[in-house]
Amino acid sequence: YGQGDERVFQSVGGAGLGQQSATEHTPLPLIIVLNDFPSNITSDYHFEYTECDVLGSRWRVAVPNKADICTGLPDPVKGTQCTFSCSEGEYLNMQSQQCQKCAAGTYSLGTGVAFDEWDSLPSGFVTHGMNTNDRDVHTDCSNSTWTPKGDYVSSNTDECTATLSYAVSLKKPGTVSFEYFYPDGSIYFEFFVSLSSGNNVLYWRTTAYSLQGSAVKPVMLRNIAISGVAYTSECFHCKPGTHSAKPGSARCTPCPAQTYSNKGATVCHQCEEDKYAEAGSGSCKPRPACTNSDYFYTHTPCDSEGKTQLMYKWNEPKICSETVEGAVKLPASGEKQTCPPCNPGFFVTNSSTCEPCDEGFYSNGTACTKCPVGTEPVVDFEYKWWNIMPNNMKSSIFPVFLCVMTAWEVAGEYVYTTPGDQDSDYLMLTLSVPGYRLPQSMATDSERSELSRITFVFETMCTADCKFYFLAWNNDVVEEWKGSNRKQSYSYLIQRNSSTSFTWTFQRTEDFNVVSDNHTPRIADVAKIYSIHITNVIGGVASQCRRCALSSAKAGSTCVPCPTGHYMVSGTGVCKSCPPNTFIKADHAVGEAACVQCGPNTERNKAHTACLSDCALDVQTTGGALLHYDFSPLANVTGFHSSPRFTNKGLRYFHRFNLGLCGKEGRVPATCVDNVTESGREVKGYVCQSTVVPSDIRSQSVVSSQPFLIGDSLIDLYVCHVFDVFRSSETTQACKQGRSAAIRLRCNPTVTAKDLITLPSNCSEGTCDGCTFHFLWESQHACPLCTKNHYREIVSACIQGIQRTTYVWQQPLQCYGGESLPAQKVSACVTLDFWLKFGVSTGTIAAVLLISISCYFWKKTRKLQYKYSKLMMNSGDKECELPTADSCAIMEGEDAEDDIMYLTKKSFFTKKMKSFSREVSYPSIHTHTELRMSQLLMLCIIINVLSEDIRWI
Repeated sequence: YGQGDERVFQSVGGAGLGQQSATEHTPLPLIIVLNDFPSNITSDYHFEYTECDVLGSRWRVAVPNKADICTGLPDPVKGTQCTFSCSEGEYLNMQSQQCQKCAAGTYSLGTGVAFDEWDSLPSGFVTHGMNTNDRDVHTDCSNSTWTPKGDYVSSNTDECTATLSYAVSLKKPGTVSFEYFYPDGSIYFEFFVSLSSGNNVLYWRTTAYSLQGSAVKPVMLRNIAISGVAYTSECFHCKPGTHSAKPGSARCTPCPAQTYSNKGATVCHQCEEDKYAEAGSGSCKPRPACTNSDYFYTHTPCDSEGKTQLMYKWNEPKICSETVEGAVKLPASGEKQTCPPCNPGFFVTNSSTCEPCDEGFYSNGTACTKCPVGTEPVVDFEYKWWNIMPNNMKSSIFPVFLCVMTAWEVAGEYVYTTPGDQDSDYLMLTLSVPGYRLPQSMATDSERSELSRITFVFETMCTADCKFYFLAWNNDVVEEWKGSNRKQSYSYLIQRNSSTSFTWTFQRTEDFNVVSDNHTPRIADVAKIYSIHITNVIGGVASQCRRCALSSAKAGSTCVPCPTGHYMVSGTGVCKSCPPNTFIKADHAVGEAACVQCGPNTERNKAHTACLSDCALDVQTTGGALLHYDFSPLANVTGFHSSPRFTNKGLRYFHRFNLGLCGKEGRVPATCVDNVTESGREVKGYVCQSTVVPSDIRSQSVVSSQPFLIGDSLIDLYVCHVFDVFRSSETTQACKQGRSAAIRLRCNPTVTAKDLITLPSNCSEGTCDGCTFHFLWESQHACPLCTKNHYREIVSACIQGIQRTTYVWQQPLQCYGGESLPAQKVSACVTLDFWLKFGVSTGTIAAVLLISISCYFWKKTRKLQYKYSKLMMNSGDKECELPTADSCAIMEGEDAEDDIMYLTKKSFFTKKMKSFSREVSYPSIHTHTELRMSQLLMLCIIINVLSEDIRWI
């Protein structure tokens, strides 16, 4: 039985043996109020409520049980409110209009009713058949109805349409649930309910379409429960096989195995020793004699000695008797046998158990060996030894009627079906597969290569009409075999790449009737599977390795790679080292082209898979200065929004960008998520984008969707304007080369906010073509670190013997952080007053001296000029002839001042002139005159020199 988990569904056709395939509609709450149940029935009358008025009130009135009794009835009284209801385990006593607990042995759902006994159609249910085939108007469908079968109700199996309906009046919200068994794809099954207010009808409808003339298996329903009843005026008796020990029970508890109970029981009774009862039984049955079919064998896991024990077990629950005449005994267990080898792809551990080899290793079932360089493991599932059930396989019995047995057991060389509880049981063995992937050596020719293939070897041994099914995908029947079949192999080509499961199902008979007491189960009917092999499985193990294709160095390749930083020489399997500061590009061709040079100012990581920037950068300017940049404060993931945008219907949304500028290995990448769908898809890289919509949901402030990567690798770090270039390996139809992003960093020491990121004005979404994105990031941290070249010193005047030196930044300031401004310096100095006084004094003395000398020489010059003029006048008109001296004595009017000055003052200049005059003889007055003129010239030179010194002072 399948569980109808409170849903409205419509099933169209079967999906294979014992499975449901339904086209499910959106789950809706089912609001149902059942018609009032007559209760408190006396010999003459019973109580009922009137319809509710607009105020939600009603009256309780007495209704005669027979039409001819109409006198002496109790008067109407005020009833309970229409919304009144009782709790679970209670019912409404109409006499007192109070809720009372149900007695032991009964139960109540409070605001609901349940239908779990189908000896006859419960009150309120109606079934009828009709002909929907217009071409066959003569077919009588009056008997094509739903038939009660005790524990369930069964549909028709002919080509008529059978309907099971239940009328309700919707007054209070409620639900409906039921269990169904829908085993045949040749029948159309649907359930319908209308949720409008007032009277409504629930109905289940089936129509069979038998195309091959074979018998159609009916649809079965049971345990129909409806909640939403305003009240229930009676408690329901527990059905046989169940009980309720305490008053006020909301449900009845099934009796355990070896016990039974009658209808309305408060306790379960133990069966006698020679009888048995299954769990939930209403009676006990005599135990039959045990036969060879009442037990099965299995193997224990291998021990440290590589041995397994053969174990015999009774079928559970055990119903046979070993004391009855002719009964067989359970064979002795414990016989040791040599463990079978491990399956290919597994190895034997020290404890003799089998474990799968690690990725990149292969095995024939003994020890794991690493695949050589340049090869790849051939991954598959291959089971040909059955010591334990593989982890990805499980067995089950369908339908489950309280059976606790296993359907398939391992037996060393094969796995086989165990005796079921009923001959009509489906014994199922399911293999789960996560998906498929072609080896890289075959991926280049995928059109001619098969995705996967499953092959199994089986055998069936039957005495009657047994069936063996092979199902795939959504339990679609791929192939079926009837009766006994010799040992043979079957292969199925898999063409869809998705997670799926394969199921092998064995059924001994199609008879769905409960086995009668005189029916002998066909225990000897058995199916065996010797081996199962499925190729190219994701998550599988390898039994061999094959040579890689030339282009197998792509992402996700299973080819054994070269060591870190090496590439494979095409076709040789030889590995060579890549040049310095290069990384291995996974999607590049095999060969030296796989080594990609890192861009400017980036370095490869340790794994040789990408280039990184440590957020530090040194730039040599044209003037020879060295600038140091430190972007580490910008390394954390930074997010920002674009300007708001609106859809055609006015819905506001944004584009959110997350940036991770730089960082060393282990950095936290920028992440964009999708929190709308259940998949929760997220992308990680340097730069990503998602579309966000403001949300009113409390658990999340925004709804994020459509995430994609803009850059997942760092390409270049340019220094002229300082910007990073990122690229994404994801390609689209519009961006065949992938997306890229350029982040320009602008130095702005006045920006206090760390995340001042803007988009281009002409492309408000950050991109104009959808492939190349541009961002401008202004920050203090985009400036070079400050050095000594970014500040200057200012020296103050010497005030009271103290001089101060102050340091200020050069303007405009184009640096941040780094070296700080030095503190102000204070030093001792000589004040300006001292130097001023000294200068004034020195200048005054020099000026007096200069004036004195000037006056002296002016006077001497005047005398010399007079003498010279007089001498020239006495010379006459003869050219080139000096006058003769009249006398060597001092003429009248002349004095000997000059001679006296020479004799008295003895100045430095006088000594020099007199020493010069001694060296010259004066033979005549002409020589004397020339001497005086020479002295005058010497004096002019000395005065010129002295005036230069005085001017300097």
